[in-house]
Amino acid sequence: MNNLLFEKLDAIESEIINIRRYLHQYPELSFQEEKTPAYIAEYHQKLGHHVRKNVGGRGIVATLQGAKPGKTVALRADFDGLPIQDEKNVPYKSKVPGVMHACGHDGHTASLLGLAKVLNEMKDELEGTIVFIHQHAEEIAPGGAIDMIKDGCLEGVDVIFGTHLWSTEPLGKIQYRTGHIMAAADKFEIEIHGQGGHGAQPHLTKDAIVIASQLVVNLQQLVSRRVDPMESAVVSVGAFEAKNAFNVIANSAKLTGTVRTFNEDVRTNIEQEMKRIIDGTCYTANAQANFTYSRGYPAVVNHQEETEFLAKVAECVPGVSIVEDMVPQMGGEDFAYYLQHVKGTFFFTGARNPEWAVAYPHHHPKFDIDERALLIAAKTLGTATLQYIKNNR
Repeated sequence: MNNLLFEKLDAIESEIINIRRYLHQYPELSFQEEKTPAYIAEYHQKLGHHVRKNVGGRGIVATLQGAKPGKTVALRADFDGLPIQDEKNVPYKSKVPGVMHACGHDGHTASLLGLAKVLNEMKDELEGTIVFIHQHAEEIAPGGAIDMIKDGCLEGVDVIFGTHLWSTEPLGKIQYRTGHIMAAADKFEIEIHGQGGHGAQPHLTKDAIVIASQLVVNLQQLVSRRVDPMESAVVSVGAFEAKNAFNVIANSAKLTGTVRTFNEDVRTNIEQEMKRIIDGTCYTANAQANFTYSRGYPAVVNHQEETEFLAKVAECVPGVSIVEDMVPQMGGEDFAYYLQHVKGTFFFTGARNPEWAVAYPHHHPKFDIDERALLIAAKTLGTATLQYIKNNR
């Protein structure tokens, strides 16, 4: 059936691209998606699939029942955009000011919808059940996955597969990894409360900017001196806010940043060590601090058997030239929650055009993908689905 799958997907490649371009022009932010889930639901309804709307909030779950009994495979695609102004000069540029698909979620959705259409055309020979999970709000923790799971999107599911189009990896490459593939993504906020005053009288103040600056430097010792060198971690201060007039010593300052880890023990240790360093730095300056550590998505941990299976079937997909065991990425993904409940794997699909001199990274105002990757993603997910059902009769 794989050859039939490939032929049918080839025949609708232009439709898949058109879906992606339509969605790209009309992005919606996390937890504000209305038109996008309505579009997805209508597409599946026209195919005759059973459709559940508002799953876990704004998610869509569509089900295709094959003519023959078999395993249940779930395929997931996210569909939210980002608060970024689209700076590309292309016909399908975002028409929504300050919002764009800068992470490829429009492509994920287009690939899954195209695959759904083709699998529907093959349903008379199809074994088992296919569950298409269209997830809202991947970009902002707590994200849409956890609520969709609570609302039953994984009920009866035996395995789940998902992919992320990756703009900086060349077209034709599939990247996989057993175990940790993406990191836990946490956020922290630190508010320093000193004692402001006149810039000409620093001895009468507790300079919040100086204290916060010392804290930034001290926090850099966490990874180098508090984390086992055999483990991986990132502590990054992303924002430093303390705006005042030129002759004013700051009364307060705010630091905001992120922590990325793979190991839960390392994650917990960093949170504890951050508090100790903050308390110590403020103690020496006789200042106070409020520390908030917000846990985001856990690490994405792929299951071994399903990952090795995916890597093997990907080698047979037209358009795939490289199947590569990748190094872990420090980015976060709430696909992690699905893998805590059912077996499966999450992989990357290269989407960099070989003729591009510059491939803009994800979350960049000029982010784009080589749209030929949409077909590769659909073929890889489709092949994994059919082969998994066949292997587990």
